[in-house]
Amino acid sequence: MRSSFAAFLLPVLAAASPLGQVSPDGWSDSPDPSQIQIVSATFSGNGCPQGSVSTSVSPDKTVITFGFDKFQTYIGQGFDATQKTKNCQLHLNLKYPGGFQFSVVESTYHGYAQLDKGITGTFYSTYYFSQDASATTTTQTSIAGGGIWADGQVYTKADKIPTASYIFSPCGASGILNINNRIALTSSNSSATGEITDDDATVAFTQQININWRKCTK
Repeated sequence: MRSSFAAFLLPVLAAASPLGQVSPDGWSDSPDPSQIQIVSATFSGNGCPQGSVSTSVSPDKTVITFGFDKFQTYIGQGFDATQKTKNCQLHLNLKYPGGFQFSVVESTYHGYAQLDKGITGTFYSTYYFSQDASATTTTQTSIAGGGIWADGQVYTKADKIPTASYIFSPCGASGILNINNRIALTSSNSSATGEITDDDATVAFTQQININWRKCTK
């Protein structure tokens, strides 16, 4: 069953100050949310091969949803070693007001995992803009198998990116935000099996991206 990954571009307002004035911490009021648009989106990786992903953009072009068929990882007897790691990189071509930069500050993911004792699943997310690929920030969440995970559970990966790790879009009116999501399974028990997959009947992967803005400086 197809499940979905949704990206919502929601500005977060900084401390109130007159529009065009920058507060002491460097943040200014957000621009009009209606000026933020997703122009287009593509994807790449063995977790989302061509023909396995559907995309839809909301009428106001602020929400994009990806539906995955192949973003699934497995480990243990009967599974090929190539199945234990998968990645899917999303490329969002964004249009936003000139004179502003933004940074991703929060992301939330939901998924499904079934992991025997001895299996560990780790979900990595790396954010960067194509215009400055050397500036990245990565978050990770690990799940140790056994206990409730042996029977399968829905999980949530909630990223809170520290201020020191913010990456900013290029100044101008467009930028390409890349989100490289990777799931990896490891095992210390040769008889154990595990999976992290997006074929849950509800929603296996959703992501909400909150963004913060600041004025460009010369």
